Amino acid sequence: MPLEFGLWRVDDKPVRVTTKPMPLESRLEDLIEADPAILGKPLLLIGRQVPTPYGKVIDLLGIDAEGSLHVLELKRDRTPRDVVAQVLDYGSWVQELTNEQIREIYGTYARRKGLAEELDEAFSLTFGGSPPEALNSTHSLTVVASEIDAATERIVSYLASGFGVPVNVLFFRYFEDEGRSYLARTWLIDDADASVPSAGTKGRGKQELWNGTDWYASFGDETGGRSWEDALRYGFVSAGGGEWFSRTIRSLPLGARVFTHIPKVGYVGVGTVTGEPQPFDEAVLAVDGEERPMSDLPLAGVYRSGGGVAQQDGEDRREWIVPVMWEHAVPRTEALWRTGFFANQNSACKLRARFTIEEVSRHFGVVADPGGA
Repeated sequence: MPLEFGLWRVDDKPVRVTTKPMPLESRLEDLIEADPAILGKPLLLIGRQVPTPYGKVIDLLGIDAEGSLHVLELKRDRTPRDVVAQVLDYGSWVQELTNEQIREIYGTYARRKGLAEELDEAFSLTFGGSPPEALNSTHSLTVVASEIDAATERIVSYLASGFGVPVNVLFFRYFEDEGRSYLARTWLIDDADASVPSAGTKGRGKQELWNGTDWYASFGDETGGRSWEDALRYGFVSAGGGEWFSRTIRSLPLGARVFTHIPKVGYVGVGTVTGEPQPFDEAVLAVDGEERPMSDLPLAGVYRSGGGVAQQDGEDRREWIVPVMWEHAVPRTEALWRTGFFANQNSACKLRARFTIEEVSRHFGVVADPGGA
């Protein structure tokens, strides 16, 4: 049995506030939509009355900070068999949803609500960071009710505890006292965060499609270290200080289009990789049509070369340079940043974030590659 809450008014002597049936159980849907936090954890709603291909509609569909989907279904007046079967049927459909389909569901919801944000923006405003590359890796199913019968409790507990089905019941208790209304909540099963992998669709479908061309590069513009002023002037991206930092920048292939980001500043350039990665003391860059050793150029920054501290502890700490021809690049004072833009701690990685690609391309006047792979 779920934990039962009692509520007392204690202005003078204790007076118990009695539980009453909720006037309209469907009003719970409005309350949850107005403030999903009443469910007990941060949640971004991405759909309400979401149609499925089977002629049914999901009451509320949400996503959490890990990218897991949450199906919320109100019991209303259905029988135990009906409500449990319905939420399980929804789960069988939800586990197949791809990254693209999830974004389409949110887009429909946002337009209906008059919201301007893309999913990336709304996600960042809710959770303070970019969406994970893979959405819907797991999902959970929740029946929302003011009360349920013993049969429903037995069925849900049997599925969740015995077979690991990610289903639970969230109870709301409704109170009235001197003209005011109150809600209290409790879960049927203590582990309200239970979820299982969404195994129906191949993992790649959970990620945004990669167009096969665009990459992200993080350029750590640092006082006493590398300088974006140099990269802007001479055309390159770089990273160093250890294998973890240089490994990914060295993976940038010839012909890759690089969206370059200065951490905590914004995007400052889009360009094409024109040469193989090389350590600083071997790097050659094209300057005014002439090939010049980078070490001979007048540089604003400082770059680790071979030997000495660059090889301490047996680890390669040299700065690795990747030549880039900029399509459009700006000083760091003109960097572009918007809530929901992709940012990553790796020095380089494939860029799948369509919202970031489209907005940065539009701002810098370059053509976004529409391809997918």
